[in-house]
Amino acid sequence: MDLLPRILLHRRTVLTAMVGGAAASVLGCRKSPAPTPPPEGVHIPDVRSGEDVFRYVQRIRGAFDETLYKQVLGAANAFKEGDALVGVAAADESSRENARWLLGNTRIADLRQHPLLQDSLHALLLEAEDPQAAAHVADWSLARLKHFLLDADEAAIHAISPGLGSDVIGCVVKLMSDGELIALGRKVFNPLPGSKVGARGYMGARIQPNSPTDNVDDIRWQVFDGFSYAVGDVVLGCNPVSSTPESVGAIESALHEVLVTFGLVDVLPHCVLSHIDVQAEVERRQPGTTGVWFQSIAGSDSANATFDISVEKMLAYADGRTGPYGLYFETGQGADFTNGHSHGYDMVLHESRKYGFARALAQRVSRARQGAAPWVHLNDVAGFIGPEVFRTREQLVRCCLEDIAMGKLHGLTIGLDVCSTLHMDVSLDDLDWCIERIMPANPAYLMALPTKNDPMLGYLTTGFQDHVRVRERFGYKVDDRMWAFFQRLGVIDAEGKPTAHFGDPVWVYLQYLRAKGDARSEADIRADAERQLAEVRSRGVPIARGHGANPWDLEPALDAEMRRVYADAKQSLWTELTPAFISAVPEGVRLVSKSQNRTEYILHPETGEQLDAASLELLRSLRARHAGRYDVQLMVSDGLNALAIMDDGHLEPYLEALRAALTEAGYQPAPEHLVLTAGRVRAGYRVGEVLFGGLAEGTRHRALIHVIGERPGTGHHTFSAYITAPTGEVWSQPGKVDHNITRVVSGVAVTAYAPTLAAPETVRLLQQMAPRGG
Repeated sequence: MDLLPRILLHRRTVLTAMVGGAAASVLGCRKSPAPTPPPEGVHIPDVRSGEDVFRYVQRIRGAFDETLYKQVLGAANAFKEGDALVGVAAADESSRENARWLLGNTRIADLRQHPLLQDSLHALLLEAEDPQAAAHVADWSLARLKHFLLDADEAAIHAISPGLGSDVIGCVVKLMSDGELIALGRKVFNPLPGSKVGARGYMGARIQPNSPTDNVDDIRWQVFDGFSYAVGDVVLGCNPVSSTPESVGAIESALHEVLVTFGLVDVLPHCVLSHIDVQAEVERRQPGTTGVWFQSIAGSDSANATFDISVEKMLAYADGRTGPYGLYFETGQGADFTNGHSHGYDMVLHESRKYGFARALAQRVSRARQGAAPWVHLNDVAGFIGPEVFRTREQLVRCCLEDIAMGKLHGLTIGLDVCSTLHMDVSLDDLDWCIERIMPANPAYLMALPTKNDPMLGYLTTGFQDHVRVRERFGYKVDDRMWAFFQRLGVIDAEGKPTAHFGDPVWVYLQYLRAKGDARSEADIRADAERQLAEVRSRGVPIARGHGANPWDLEPALDAEMRRVYADAKQSLWTELTPAFISAVPEGVRLVSKSQNRTEYILHPETGEQLDAASLELLRSLRARHAGRYDVQLMVSDGLNALAIMDDGHLEPYLEALRAALTEAGYQPAPEHLVLTAGRVRAGYRVGEVLFGGLAEGTRHRALIHVIGERPGTGHHTFSAYITAPTGEVWSQPGKVDHNITRVVSGVAVTAYAPTLAAPETVRLLQQMAPRGG
């Protein structure tokens, strides 16, 4: 089994755009050219009485036309930048309303007969539908379905929802206003078995204890911190920096030990969000130490291949989940098209197909458990990709409301990662605004960190105090079993009010050690805790303590620090490599992407994935000069954090140590360092194709090590090294090399993963991928 470190390829790198701008589509019927060009996007100037989508397509094209069909469906969506890039966004509000009119008149049976994409996932989605429920609604129009969902009670909706296909569910939410989506979300619930997670009036938390260096002390202390605020009742879910079985196993064991110590193994699962193959390998090596198993999923076979999964693989894993905890998924609007798998249709419909995939897998887990209800849930990562998907806080709210409704109609327990990257037009305060507008729809849970800032992934999401505020504002409860634990822990009293220990992770640590039999004095344990906390903070991991004027306010000094980090992240994002720095890179060869400026690079990531003509010609000259002598090429890009490359003690010691380690291991690195400005990760793949494609000895491995600035907002200026080392034959196939065959060493900085330590780790991974002489 090839166990690649994949976490960043799931959450950060995979979610970069591949598509270009969309051309305008004129979908009206005109006898002569318009005097001025129509607006960019899908133009639907008129519809006729009683006309549905298919009659409209027939009238305009004279026959069924798949492209026009997908464009009309997309035009019914509320506007998002991602749909515009695919070419299916409405040109104007009139066209959007016309598309919704057509869609409302369309029968469910007709949609079923015209699938957006026929692949093995589509076949599975059909298999997962309940045929009796499907037959009951087959003749309904989408408008009738919408009114039924808004007027009927929960039991009636549960009776028909198993018969609603994913395309139908994705289409009906297009017809609803934000208020209608909220109304639907607040009356349909699918709680996890034996718990109140996902039940009416409950809103839980996934503690996300990420560490920039996978340090288990960082991870444990964030769990203690969450417990001190009575937060954390769905899953302890850590995103690892390294997805090697050894690293994942260490984190799994640490989380499992905390749950064992507190007696929570049967109440709260844990998870390390590496690739599911790695989790399976860890369970094989360390039986009983893994909890719920995680995997990112997509809405088509081709997009799932980017995650190195297939329908067959996931069904096999589902069939083996016979214990109390099943599967946990992450999705997100825009992930499919940003990986080049739009298939010409919109983000909402892609997202709905992912929920259909989760529904089918949940059914298989239930079957594996001999009909017992499956512990399967999903969180939608809304906002993680960036402004190429959507830019504004209003669009973020719309996305979350759509996804809550679609998830619940699929029978899923669905949570949210209401988040923002630093290059979106969504600020710290905007996230609070978004949460206020999303929470009435009662999602099952949100993420939970000590502050809004993730110290490893470098994005903004919900902090522990946000959960305290939401509970107070909306009256939502925590799962009863965990609430009772928090009362026993002493952070809340019998009435659920904060005690003197509320917001004190040291108190939780004390109870943890007492449960382990530590008999030292409280003073000694507290002194030890303070020392550990200082070390955790020194690694750039914030720990919340106490609160401000209200229990839901962040402590003022920490709030000020978080805002300082946010300001630094914005500076990191917009800083460019200076001419002086570029000229100082030894044996540097300057390359330029197709991005015309920093703004275009941020808003249109695909421009940073391709090189301009002059740079391509320069690479061809370099290839001729090398004549196949070298098997490793080093490349440096600014990425999203040029400061991470330019800071003292970062790039130079890493490159020196890397070259020494490569030579010692027997590799022949090229003497030049390629320096790409406004470069994305995929630009490295294109460079490798030019340098290595078609060389003699096609079975010989050739490596491109791409050093790139990443993750502004972690509080560190970190870079990563992406290692790609297929054979020359693979490099010869344009577009074949992608994230699924790449490994990464991430979080490299003098304040995080030291450059001199990251260099030998880079070579160690290269040796696994391309052994010398292979």
